[in-house]
Amino acid sequence: MQAISDFFTWLFTNKTGVIFLVIGGILLCLVIAVVMERKTKQTYFEHEKTDNDWSLFDDDDDEDSDK
Repeated sequence: MQAISDFFTWLFTNKTGVIFLVIGGILLCLVIAVVMERKTKQTYFEHEKTDNDWSLFDDDDDEDSDK
């Protein structure tokens, strides 16, 4: 138990431990994001755009007709 206590003391009180904690959190979030992105791409694969498809960011046609 003393080793675990010493590890957590080093992790939260030492400057190097805090840096490892922050970098570890960033890496963990990166791994989670990559895994979720791959699962999303497998579920919603790319397909040809049809007339019925809409896009939140593709509004170039509407802007050109107004000018």
